[in-house]
Amino acid sequence: MKRQATGVTEATGTVTAPPPRSRRALVAGSVGNFIEWYEFGVYGYFATIIAAHFFSPGGEGGAEALVRTYASFALAFFFRPLGAALFGRFGDRAGRRPALVLAVLLMTGATTLIGLLPTYATLGATAPWLLTLLRVVQGLSAGGEFGGAVSVMTEFAPPGRRGLYGAWQSFTVALGLLGGAGVAALLAALLSSGQLHAWGWRLPFLLTLPMGLAALWLRLRLEETPSFRGERRGADASPAAPPVASPAAPPVAPAREAVRAVALGAGRLMGWSAAGYTFLVVLPSYLQTTLNATFQQALTATVLANLGFAAAILPAGALSDRVGRRTVMVAGAVLAVLLAFPLLDLLQDPAAPTAAKGLAVVAAGAVVGLMAGPGPAMLAEMFRTHVRYTGLGLAYALSNAVFSGCAGLLITEAVERTGDIDIPAYYVAATCAVSALALATLRGDDHRRALRD
Repeated sequence: MKRQATGVTEATGTVTAPPPRSRRALVAGSVGNFIEWYEFGVYGYFATIIAAHFFSPGGEGGAEALVRTYASFALAFFFRPLGAALFGRFGDRAGRRPALVLAVLLMTGATTLIGLLPTYATLGATAPWLLTLLRVVQGLSAGGEFGGAVSVMTEFAPPGRRGLYGAWQSFTVALGLLGGAGVAALLAALLSSGQLHAWGWRLPFLLTLPMGLAALWLRLRLEETPSFRGERRGADASPAAPPVASPAAPPVAPAREAVRAVALGAGRLMGWSAAGYTFLVVLPSYLQTTLNATFQQALTATVLANLGFAAAILPAGALSDRVGRRTVMVAGAVLAVLLAFPLLDLLQDPAAPTAAKGLAVVAAGAVVGLMAGPGPAMLAEMFRTHVRYTGLGLAYALSNAVFSGCAGLLITEAVERTGDIDIPAYYVAATCAVSALALATLRGDDHRRALRD
């Protein structure tokens, strides 16, 4: 029985890790993810100020400058798939640890430099290009972060707890967004509007430096996962493959299988990506530019939505270990479809009680949490060990590039062109409906199976 405590379960042969190593892996995997989403949240919360400083020669901001700001935001997301492919290939070959160390170094450096970047008033047209370049670097590193963090968390997870361990990835998304919103709200309370606009917006980006150094220290102490070590040992022990004598089993079949899994995984994540960014990141700018809310009011609504999101994630992940990923995630997608229009109608109603609006945005965040909690484990279970980092990272990055990164740009542009302030609800309902159909194809017992070798 001692073998079970140190690496292999007798019943299934699944490689496992002792609890202390599992907990260390959970922290090391989570901390870089926190930094990534803290920064992306901060960029979204200060989008109107960034628009005025970098995308408006006169410094006045406005809808057109905000669209350009979200275009830069979306561009970073479109570099995520490239980052997922590059870091994933590296992580599947050299190990999860070196890839995650490199990802956190790039993210920390790029985010800190944004806090030091001269504005349009100083550099002219060079300023928005430099900002966009740093966003590209962030997109590359963020693309490499998810696949590695989820691989580490789920491959170190004890039997029967993959959903809970994987949910920590999503939970640190919520913590990062909440951290960014909290810092933004604190600065808005402590600084005057002029101070916040002039230099206060830089402080949240500069805070990334000490956080990044702490994350680097934790990841340098991280061990390789049991699954990766087992797969490497198996690959080293295998003799060279004999020549293929028959075309009955084409050598491209595994690649085809991985490509199909990436496409299906992106579809299953579509609703989480779209609803998550609409309710948790784009909401502040929408409330300010469309519903004429103040900066403080918009941030308060966002904090409440993220609190609901955070509160639902870990219970949803743990529940999926008991009843299955399909049941929990489909429920979240369907609820998002049903609640999208009533939520927006309530926020648009000036006579609606403030408490009711607060409860509505909390509920919206919680619905997203039902999809986000089991999501990482669901993806990890779709891919084999030797392509897991690449595969799940690509599925997540593609879904986020299209349905998260473009959310702010599409919603802002569509509202401006059509005058229809219900655009966010249409976007959430449509994407979550498609996602629910893709999630319905999950097997009901995936949560009970060992990760694929």
